[in-house]
Amino acid sequence: MKPKDDFDANHMPAMKLNDTDKKIIEILLENARISYTDLAKEIGLSRVAVQSRIQSLIEAGVIERFTAVVNPIKVGIQVSAFFNVDVEPKYLDEIAEKLALHPAVTSLYHMTGPSTLHMHGVFKNMKEMEEFLLETLYSTKGIMRVDTQMLLKRYKSRMGLKL
Repeated sequence: MKPKDDFDANHMPAMKLNDTDKKIIEILLENARISYTDLAKEIGLSRVAVQSRIQSLIEAGVIERFTAVVNPIKVGIQVSAFFNVDVEPKYLDEIAEKLALHPAVTSLYHMTGPSTLHMHGVFKNMKEMEEFLLETLYSTKGIMRVDTQMLLKRYKSRMGLKL
């Protein structure tokens, strides 16, 4: 089975970023809603130059998307859990693609080890998480073991990365 483009992105050659591009990305990571004009003032370039650089970063795949970060507690999501899912190697891509589509799954990674998927999920309550475990994980052919760890307290959650 051929991997999806999102998975192939891990093997693309790195784009060389100059200091200006790095500064633009750092500012966008803090406030993706900043206007081109305000960003241009902060960087010391014209609005058109900043807009052009951002468009180039998007086209090169450096900036994948702009998004909002929502506080889960404020919208009634009470349970946050991490899962290590051991999968039979022949089912790895199929299971990863299935889990990636599930609305409760917020992140999914193939980790080192014996075909292990590391996943984060959020749920309204324990009942919803139990249904996910029973109906999605435990009932999926090819999943050999599931280790679940529930989040007690969030100290830091960062979207994006430090350049």
